[in-house]
Amino acid sequence: MSFLRRLPAEVRKSLATEPGERVLTFAQGEDGYVVATNLALFMADGTRVPYETIDRAGWDEDGLRVLTTSGEVRLERLTEPRMLPETVRERVNATIVVNKHVDLPGRGGVRLVARRRPGGEVLGWTLVFDDGLDPDDPGLRAQAEQALEGVRRSMGV
Repeated sequence: MSFLRRLPAEVRKSLATEPGERVLTFAQGEDGYVVATNLALFMADGTRVPYETIDRAGWDEDGLRVLTTSGEVRLERLTEPRMLPETVRERVNATIVVNKHVDLPGRGGVRLVARRRPGGEVLGWTLVFDDGLDPDDPGLRAQAEQALEGVRRSMGV
């Protein structure tokens, strides 16, 4: 593919890739190159962010904004985005096995999300409570866990 020839060899060699991991696309940013592989997004500082740890990613006039499941927000200002935003969106979406919103009795609801590593097994579930709900409330948490068990049984995941 011709676009790989434009990614400087020193950048390609500096990526801490896994066996079988390959570059899909890249974009040049203000601080260096941002590279999307089939398994992860490499930020300009060289940080590897696996797709299954990305909660949200979006592109706007400020650049590529990535929110990880740990709550970290990363912003990369790109001089030319190329196919990077679309590739990241597709790869992140491919890690989602289940994404289901469940109403909780009289309290709003919770989104139940199962994620997996590309080509791998389900890693686990994330509970995302509606705005205004306290995820540390033991009663609310118990209701969410009960809803999760029901979804797991019904979907076989």
